[in-house]
Amino acid sequence: MNAVPSFKLSGVAVPSSAADMLDEICEHFVEHAEVERTGDLALLRSPVGLARIEINTGRLLIDLYCPTTEMLHLSRNILAEHLFYFAEDQPFELMWSEPTSLSALPNLHEVTVVSAHDVTPHMRRVIFSCADITPFVSGDMHVRLLVPPKGKTPVWPGFREDGRIAWPEGENEIVVRVYTIRAVDAERKEVWIDFLQHPVPGVSTPGADFARDAQPGDVAAFLGPGAGSLPVARSMLLIGDESALPAIARIAAEVPPGTRIRAIIEVQDNAEEQPLPTDGLLDVRWLHRSGYPEGASGFLLAEANAAIETLEDDTFVWAACERQDIRAIRTCLKGRQHDRKKMYVAWYWENISS
Repeated sequence: MNAVPSFKLSGVAVPSSAADMLDEICEHFVEHAEVERTGDLALLRSPVGLARIEINTGRLLIDLYCPTTEMLHLSRNILAEHLFYFAEDQPFELMWSEPTSLSALPNLHEVTVVSAHDVTPHMRRVIFSCADITPFVSGDMHVRLLVPPKGKTPVWPGFREDGRIAWPEGENEIVVRVYTIRAVDAERKEVWIDFLQHPVPGVSTPGADFARDAQPGDVAAFLGPGAGSLPVARSMLLIGDESALPAIARIAAEVPPGTRIRAIIEVQDNAEEQPLPTDGLLDVRWLHRSGYPEGASGFLLAEANAAIETLEDDTFVWAACERQDIRAIRTCLKGRQHDRKKMYVAWYWENISS
């Protein structure tokens, strides 16, 4: 963060275990911010601002410092949402020194569907028009997509007193899912999002359903962008499955000429492979699950670990896939003492059957 923080907000969190929650905060935010941990004190620095979180008599004392009031609201919201998520079903309280002063979310953008088409048999692209395209040009790669009930005038969310988002309920309830921005066309004021179509018996897939049924003129909204900035390096190792393919494709498309990229991507079969246009020097290895022995798994992780073992120190490692694989990849990177500033390693989904 280059700007001098001018606005401050304080809070107190009361979790069932302050130590466990601070551990969780540091483990999660290390992929999204510069985290400095000294005993019971953690400092989190990001483009949004600075968060100082300290354990004190079983509580977490929080101080947020940001260059603008808008960023202060966003910082509070990001932290509040994560703290309640980390608390799961355990008792948890969160109080702030000042109430929220905005009824509308400052980073909410209403968008309209322009078109939709299949990129591969299981990947569908929806193109949205957005009046204010500026935040998405060279911004972070991730956005929350908000889909209102079909045929109803949208009721968009605001803020709760604890800093979390107040989502509409009942007949106004909206679908909320996180997606990667595949591409931005600033001239046409359009944003592309690719949706993985992965029907699983008994599992709800409202985001995929929206993409399948999207029609020109349908109204939705973006919340963001936030998290997952485009890596900057002369050499990159990109690792992921279908869930990460939109991000990998965008990274490849936007790197400067001459950037060396090695990509390892797992998909179902060759029909799910996509062209990856780039000005970089791309070496891609596609892994097909359809060709694995019956019941076999772990091929992506094995390939990832093998690539990491021969990694040059200046290579940026970007990895996104299933949670357990990501934990193993982090362990491998930690074992070779790879520079944390030269990696983004995040889980995009979790295999609940394992």
